[in-house]
Amino acid sequence: MNFDLNEDEEMLKALTERFVTDHYDHDSRRAFLNETNGFSSDNWALLGELGLIAAPFPEELGGLGLDATGIATVFEALGRGLVVEPLAENVVLAGRIFASNAPEGLLSDWMEPVLTGEKRLSLAHAEAESRDGQVWVETRATADGDDIVLAGTKPYCIASGGADAFIVSARLSGAPQDKDGVGLFLLPADTPGVSARTWRLADGSVATALTLDDARIPAGNHLDGGLEAIDEAEVLAALARSTEALGIMERLFGETIDYLRTRDQFGAPLGSFQAIQHRMVAQYAVIEQSRALVNLALVKWGSDQFENAVYGARAYIAEHSLTLGHEMIQFHGGMGVTDELAIGGGHKRLLVLSRWPEGPQAALDRYAGLLN
Repeated sequence: MNFDLNEDEEMLKALTERFVTDHYDHDSRRAFLNETNGFSSDNWALLGELGLIAAPFPEELGGLGLDATGIATVFEALGRGLVVEPLAENVVLAGRIFASNAPEGLLSDWMEPVLTGEKRLSLAHAEAESRDGQVWVETRATADGDDIVLAGTKPYCIASGGADAFIVSARLSGAPQDKDGVGLFLLPADTPGVSARTWRLADGSVATALTLDDARIPAGNHLDGGLEAIDEAEVLAALARSTEALGIMERLFGETIDYLRTRDQFGAPLGSFQAIQHRMVAQYAVIEQSRALVNLALVKWGSDQFENAVYGARAYIAEHSLTLGHEMIQFHGGMGVTDELAIGGGHKRLLVLSRWPEGPQAALDRYAGLLN
């Protein structure tokens, strides 16, 4: 089977790699993470100008309508560059939920600035009692005339520092664990009754804890769909996260190979010792198995087996990427955990990617059909 990229996909890959080459090195990445929102606002604007923000959206809304291969191509390149701009969470997940479920009035007001990067959306769904693969929504949505009143807390709004609006899941009826009775609502960040506290994840990215104290929004901010809309968007988001992790694994492996070839110990390069060669070969096999599982998912695009294949790839990559990161750190010694090298930063990113929004066991359960 031919897995070579077509001409358009090669151009997309080259565009993404050029962005990384022109705007990223280790020191600049550290500086971007230290900014208020955990990434560079200038880079975000540039990604909008380049069309990389709009690319995953349907063509009828002004995007490029990327398929699974296009999304995987972009995010693998972003992963190799250790890019910190939150495209997976703000675009592939929250943006696509909005694009697929927003009424016409909201689309006309928000879609263009979202496509250009002028506005950012973040998903506010997970709650304090949420567990991997399980439904738990306590936040309530109550109709009040022409308005909807939202009350509750959303402590885990990932990649949401400086977000212009949140897509909030809130219960219209039923108990917290019920799959039915949950609606989605567009909540502008400056709505009265919304208080936000930012906090940092292990990889340095910025999350937000939202408290909604009778936050009032127009009834027209009610999106179509419910939990099923989140689940649908999460499939492509899982693919994006998995291919980003694959790109990071390639980056860490490549830098470690270079280090082992140049670092001498006992009068010989570290890479010449057979025990180290065996361990590196094992991790090379992990990368190749990860790529094979991603490719298996890509060829299932458009079929009813695509979701299953994506979660199979995610289950494997989420678990084994951390082992690879640990090995690469070990080969670098104490320096591997410091901010002086990309190894430590890449591993921290792998830690978040492997555990958010759920761990590898939950992804494996989805693959096995246990959570469907």
